[in-house]
Amino acid sequence: MNNRVEKLMSSLSDNEAIFISGFPNIFYYSGFTSEDAYLLISKNARYIITDSRYIIQAKEQADNFELLNIAEGFEKIFSKVSADYIGYEENRMTVREFQKLRMKLAGNQTFVGKQSFIDKQRRVKSIDEINKIAEAERIGDNAFEYVLNMIKPGISEREIALELEFYMKRNGASALSFDTIVASGKRSAMPHGLASEKKIEKGDFVTLDFGCVFEGYCSDMTRTVVVGKASEKQREIYNIVLNAQQAAINAIEAGVLCCDIDRTAREVIAEAGYGDRFGHGLGHSVGIEIHENPSFSPRCGDELKNGHVITVEPGIYVEDFGGVRIEDLIAVKDGKPFNLTHSPKELIEL
Repeated sequence: MNNRVEKLMSSLSDNEAIFISGFPNIFYYSGFTSEDAYLLISKNARYIITDSRYIIQAKEQADNFELLNIAEGFEKIFSKVSADYIGYEENRMTVREFQKLRMKLAGNQTFVGKQSFIDKQRRVKSIDEINKIAEAERIGDNAFEYVLNMIKPGISEREIALELEFYMKRNGASALSFDTIVASGKRSAMPHGLASEKKIEKGDFVTLDFGCVFEGYCSDMTRTVVVGKASEKQREIYNIVLNAQQAAINAIEAGVLCCDIDRTAREVIAEAGYGDRFGHGLGHSVGIEIHENPSFSPRCGDELKNGHVITVEPGIYVEDFGGVRIEDLIAVKDGKPFNLTHSPKELIEL
């Protein structure tokens, strides 16, 4: 963590400081795992601000920061840095929180939104970060293999989700990356169809989108299976999505624009006649948060770099029929795609 905060400190001028209020960047820069904290960082000082409940934890996890008790009051705390300008996380602070803070400081400093500046360092992952994401994805792979034996007519989507979640937490995950998606039959046409009480039926598509957290880092994967023998249309749609995904993965290379990777998959689906059935972006970066930047979308003109970890998840969704999404998690290493997801992608008929 030292190198991360030192890099941030070195980028600051003598008259500015950074105030971090959101958990992802608190964790990234300090290693502190509680959301009840703030960081105040200037060119020559670094403070972690928390309350009495977390003093011991902060000493253990953020020993390269000077510890301040929030009971001292923000006026006194901010007086410790000689900064005219305070960069803050405008996307993570409510208007009420911002107004309250500015009022307490009586206008002595000028606040400047610096969210993108603070977040930017997190875009490129270190080897250690990629290894943690890979371990979270490995847990997910094993959970998928485990739950396949339970997907059958009569079991509910919710029961499948609970089995996935229990397996991941029992096998090393500290939390879920997001609410587990299990959508079957016609509901599989809902890209974010959270698990319901619907019972699985023979002939259903079943889409499972899930992930877990390992040592602070998220995973994400999606697989779609068929209960029973797939129909001709189910097989057709599945193979289109699979071909689109593989084309996009093959196109990944450091220096390529993210929007070009998105277009590669989108063209495959459009040429097959389903262009209007793929409405979301192709993928998003993953790290401490499940949705980070850059993303594979028509509007993202960022270049891929070594150290980016990003999903590739094309889909086709047909209302009143069902849908397919296949998602892998890809790290860019040595300029090329390195797939962190190892679950089989050929159509599985249960």
